[in-house]
Amino acid sequence: MGKAKKEEEAVFLRKKITLLRAFSLLIGSMVGSGIFISPKGVLRNSGNVGLSLIIWLACGILSLFGALCYAELGTRITKSGGHYIYILETLGPLPSFLFLWAEYFAIRPANSAVVSLAFGRYILEPFFAPCVAPLPAVKLVALLGYYIVLILNSWSVSWSAQLQTFLSVIKLAALTLIIVPGMMLLAQGHTENFQDAFNSQSLALDKLPLAFYAGMFAYSGWFQASFVREELVRPERNIPLAVIVSVITVIVGYMLTNVSYYTVLTAEDVLVFQAVAVSFAQHAFQRLISVVPILVALSCFGTMNGAIFTFTRTLFVASREGQWPPLFAMIHIRRHTPLPAVMLMFPLVTAMVCVGDIYHLLNFFSFSRWLFIGLATLGLIVHRYRHPELPRPFKVPLFVPVSFTTICLFTVGMSFYSDPVSISIGCAMVLSGFPVYYLVVCRPMPKCCHDLFYHLTFKLQVLLEVIKQEIRTY
Repeated sequence: MGKAKKEEEAVFLRKKITLLRAFSLLIGSMVGSGIFISPKGVLRNSGNVGLSLIIWLACGILSLFGALCYAELGTRITKSGGHYIYILETLGPLPSFLFLWAEYFAIRPANSAVVSLAFGRYILEPFFAPCVAPLPAVKLVALLGYYIVLILNSWSVSWSAQLQTFLSVIKLAALTLIIVPGMMLLAQGHTENFQDAFNSQSLALDKLPLAFYAGMFAYSGWFQASFVREELVRPERNIPLAVIVSVITVIVGYMLTNVSYYTVLTAEDVLVFQAVAVSFAQHAFQRLISVVPILVALSCFGTMNGAIFTFTRTLFVASREGQWPPLFAMIHIRRHTPLPAVMLMFPLVTAMVCVGDIYHLLNFFSFSRWLFIGLATLGLIVHRYRHPELPRPFKVPLFVPVSFTTICLFTVGMSFYSDPVSISIGCAMVLSGFPVYYLVVCRPMPKCCHDLFYHLTFKLQVLLEVIKQEIRTY
């Protein structure tokens, strides 16, 4: 009895993510703002409807390859942390710190800002139709939605996971409301928008990397289970099963959704409107006008929730590995949530929502994201070579990580030509981590700075009611 009570009161992250919750986390992270804002980016940077549909399918297959690579990494490496821990364990501390640096200062806040802005736009669009919702109002609602998600993740892991499961159902319902009317019209012979689908006059080959960025943004989320590996029930079985089923489900859903978009809307309609799903509802069925934006907004809300839920685990693990301040490896005494890690994203996301634009933010963070994902799958190849003796509960053919890594790194290189300004800023953000790593992480901190830092950490620990978690080996 005493042992059971002690176990209940111990402070550590519990294994609360079942197969259903893992599936919901992945679906909830992938199906978000991307499918409702990326069609415009894919079409604009590909040049025609036919090539845009090919890119959507190619992005889905590429995402499946990446998900399979991460499923193997997740069964070989038993720590949470996703990209960070995989790069650390396979390529070493310097590239892992550079990822952490870019992830905190560029990738995650920009990604969260994009999703938050999409949430704000879809919430407000019905109230201002047929006019465009004012940008200040969109940004205000975007921040409000993001802050609600922050509070929820600070309060309860179980509530966050249960909300993610519920919102995953909402996301699939939103896709269904778009797919069914489109397929009905297509079956009735409405194929006029697919005439001359591969018009070469509007082809934009130099912009194809940006089209891939927009498409891969819509699929991004297939890696989220790897961030919470230590909290998964039976990870050796559930990680591969969850990623395979969820990614295939999303590929089918996205292809049908895009076909429905182009059945109802012309290419010019898709390029003109910011909220593609609202425009779809206006053209398809008037009674869907008020329903679709609400479902899409809830879908974006679920993506925000999934992103915070997983990224906080990256900061948590990085602190535990000694590459981030120790405060962010602490757990709230009563709530058992990584409260300091959750709250750390607050200022940067707020700043990027206030000053950012969706498509520039998307190009800005996509460079860094796909660079490091490519490095993580490169690390899988290296890890196989260095440690052939390790058990492999799940293994993919070698051509899968080789193909995925090559395409990722090639696309990253080509994007410098497509959008040199945004990509150069992203590159500079990554490179700025070099001096920080050598001056702060590699070198021991002077005693006076160490004492001051320790005193400040202690004060914050008391204020936030957090404590270092007990290390558990499962």
